[in-house]
Amino acid sequence: MPTRDFWQVMRRFWMLFPMPRPFICRFLFLESLFAGFAGGKRERRNKETLTQFLLKPAVKILNATSETAEVFGKVKRSLTKTGTPIPINDVWIAAHALETGSTIVTYDAHFKKVSGLRLWDGV
Repeated sequence: MPTRDFWQVMRRFWMLFPMPRPFICRFLFLESLFAGFAGGKRERRNKETLTQFLLKPAVKILNATSETAEVFGKVKRSLTKTGTPIPINDVWIAAHALETGSTIVTYDAHFKKVSGLRLWDGV
C-alpha cells in the first residue's frame, strides 16, 4: 500500500471511528509500512508519525500464533485450489484477521477472494 494512501485512509477512518476504539495492527502491516517508508523523501517524518500512532493506548500490535499458522494453511490451500492466489504477506494478514474476527481496511481488491473475510468498504 503506498504510504500516502495509508495516511489518507487513516485520517478518514479516525474521523468515522475516533479513539479510543481499538485498532489492531498486525506485524505484517507494520513491515509493509516500513518497506514503503524506506528511502522515501518523508521517511523520517513517516516513521515519527507512525511511532506516535503506535503509542496510542487503543492501538494493539498482534503477532502470529500457531493458530494463525493453521488458518494461514487453510486460506493458502483454498486460494491455491481455486486458482486465485494472492501475495503471501496478504495471506498472513487474511489469516490473522480470520483468526481474530477483525475487519481489514485496504484498497487491495484481492482480499475479496478470501472466504469469510470482513473488509471495511469505507476506502
